[in-house]
Amino acid sequence: MSEQFSKPRIAYLTSEYPAVSHTFILREVEALRRLGRDVLTCSIRQTGPEHHRGPSEQAAVKDTFYVLKSAKSPLNLLASLAYGLSRPKQLWNAIRLAFSTRPAGIKALIYQMIYLVEALVLARHLSSQNIHHLHNHFGNSSCTVAMLVSTLSGIPFSYTMHGPSIFFEPRRWRIDEKIARAQFVACISHFCRSQGMIFADPAHWDRMRIVHCGVEPAKYAEPRTAPQGKTMIFVGRLAAVKGVRVLIEAFAEVQKADPEARLVLVGDGPERGDIESYIAELGCEDGVRLAGYLSQDEVAEELRAADLFVLPSFAEGVPVVLMEALASGLPVIATRIAGIGELVTPGETGELVAPGDVAGLTTAITTLLNDADMRNKMGENGRIRVEADYNIDREAAWLDRLVTDLNETPTLRP
Repeated sequence: MSEQFSKPRIAYLTSEYPAVSHTFILREVEALRRLGRDVLTCSIRQTGPEHHRGPSEQAAVKDTFYVLKSAKSPLNLLASLAYGLSRPKQLWNAIRLAFSTRPAGIKALIYQMIYLVEALVLARHLSSQNIHHLHNHFGNSSCTVAMLVSTLSGIPFSYTMHGPSIFFEPRRWRIDEKIARAQFVACISHFCRSQGMIFADPAHWDRMRIVHCGVEPAKYAEPRTAPQGKTMIFVGRLAAVKGVRVLIEAFAEVQKADPEARLVLVGDGPERGDIESYIAELGCEDGVRLAGYLSQDEVAEELRAADLFVLPSFAEGVPVVLMEALASGLPVIATRIAGIGELVTPGETGELVAPGDVAGLTTAITTLLNDADMRNKMGENGRIRVEADYNIDREAAWLDRLVTDLNETPTLRP
């Protein structure tokens, strides 16, 4: 083993990697490697070039094992089947598990068999790579694959539970069974943990630990670029769940009072066309800039040029973009949902408004854009909050210790 990597090798799995909306996974992998952990990144699907804007993302594509890409080779499929047949007991247990945890319906059964095939491909690869532990991000299909891989290979697995989507269909994705079988479950917030507790056997509650997603505060420490109290920024997918139409409606009201107000929308998604039409409908095209997908460094640059960060989502976990904004010294306005209140303290690091409340959002934006002293105070408090509780190096160190031996760390965090 090289001097760079001094600890047993682990694998990371998710459905798509690298992805612009999941940069926190890339950061976590990089932080674990800085701690001396050799990490093999794996993904079910390969992402398109729009997700590979920065050097870190480009390097990640080259180093990642893609399950479906491997499965397209008939030789790899046959070798994976042979791997399973060479372990008949484990294969039978995996088949039973796949069947017993399937949702209702023929289509769901077909998908479950696909997950089993993916698990065979990945289990064979991980077994050949001397993997000590498998960690998965998100609790849906890729976690089903991780659970089956563990059954096939004997490699223990854990996963990071995010939300909110997994809590919309907890029985479909059998989070009770996944929590029961995982070595541990990293919950991104106390709210997330509480949702898992609803469905998990109380005997398994102690394996659900708080491991925050995080950022590298130093990446956002450069001085702000001449803030004028005019520019607000949103970073996220252009999808219904993010409440972008609510933000546009609020911005249109703000712009009526201050024609120099500006809104920057960073990201892309299925509703971009509808959002562009809505901007035109409200007559605020001259004040809105759609920046599209950006790399981590490009996002940091946009944050430095803004005065206020706004995230009007209808459903979230604990958004990493809020951490990035706070680390940049920006006050934030977000909705009072899920675990956001564990990060954003009203009056200290930003403001919370009711989801869907255009009037409340308009008032909060107007108040902060017109109060430079309050913005600066909240920005300073935000930097302190992120450094203390959402620093990726600290969170990765805690995750690394859990991977090494859960039983040695029962009292560090719930």
